[in-house]
Amino acid sequence: MKQGILMKSIGGFYYVRCGYDDYECKARGSFRKSGNSPVVGDRVNITVPDDGFAAIEEILPRKNKLKRPALANIDVLVIVCSTVDPQPNLTVIDKMTAAAVNNDMTPVIAVSKNDLKNGDEVAKIYRHAGIEVFQCSPGDRESARELRGFLKGKISAFTGNSGVGKSTLLNTLFPTLELATGQISEKLGRGRHTTRVVELFELDGCYVADTPGFSTVDLQRYEMIDKTQLQYCFPEFEKYLGSCQFISCSHICEKGCAVLEALKNGEIEPSRHKSYTAMYDEVKDIKPWQLK
Repeated sequence: MKQGILMKSIGGFYYVRCGYDDYECKARGSFRKSGNSPVVGDRVNITVPDDGFAAIEEILPRKNKLKRPALANIDVLVIVCSTVDPQPNLTVIDKMTAAAVNNDMTPVIAVSKNDLKNGDEVAKIYRHAGIEVFQCSPGDRESARELRGFLKGKISAFTGNSGVGKSTLLNTLFPTLELATGQISEKLGRGRHTTRVVELFELDGCYVADTPGFSTVDLQRYEMIDKTQLQYCFPEFEKYLGSCQFISCSHICEKGCAVLEALKNGEIEPSRHKSYTAMYDEVKDIKPWQLK
């Protein structure tokens, strides 16, 4: 029995890395019957016979799992936004950070295109909220080095809307990634952007999920958050929770709300609370069983 990490799945075959060795595996039928098939990022136990295919015997407990793209055990969600073309959409960014926290991922903001327009204003909002921010530009080796250092030893996934420079950032961080994904496309015999193959690449000590087509739309569609849990998805609210006058405070308009008092005192960014309110309004009438 060997333990490894699932790097790629395609056509019913699973590619598992155990230390320095890669194994092409099949999954036991019991996984399909249970509806819990292995996904990229899973830690798995496999058996390796002397002949024939290796087999995935067990999926180890997951830290988290995204429905689309199908990824497990993500440590860091890197949310890429640009300073211009397109302009940063703070509400969308806040939905992404909340979805990350709700799924036990660390949200990180990567502000791109700082060479075209300074991104300090956006960076200030999220640093004030206690979220790590990296300001990146093509060719900026220092910012790339800092972000790579943060991601070292972790599984990370990058998300961002079209045009924000996600691919450019990835190739600045990991120049060999472009070559690796190009080889995969050639092997598959189809275009880079038409495949839905999800794959992990081990680059400079980082595990990077290459997820074609993964955008903020995916998280918004599949990662709705229960209204009772939403307050915990905004890290800057944490020290005020439990100090409100009413136990069931929604932090929207109640008298004696500690979160609203912090907002009034400039301790919480107005744009962040505005996003919280909008998200709360979206889910306030949805029952927990409907979210599932």
